[in-house]
Amino acid sequence: YQYLSRYKRGEDLDHFLFIPERTEGTEKECLKLLLEFCGRHNPSWTELSNFTRFLNFQLSKCEKSVFCSPAVGEDFQGF
Repeated sequence: YQYLSRYKRGEDLDHFLFIPERTEGTEKECLKLLLEFCGRHNPSWTELSNFTRFLNFQLSKCEKSVFCSPAVGEDFQGF
């Protein structure tokens, strides 16, 4: 939710630090955002679950990637 809500608002995600303990938004707002970004019209709970697991996996890999770290500076901005 933290990434998707910032992405929707057009905020810079290159310098955003995900904090799992931070609660943002409501359950209703989260579900609405997931439905918007899921890419399926009227998805099932299984499809939403698969989408969130895949997104979480990809974002976790991105956070750990050297190519997405501050170490590369402006060379890979927005990567």
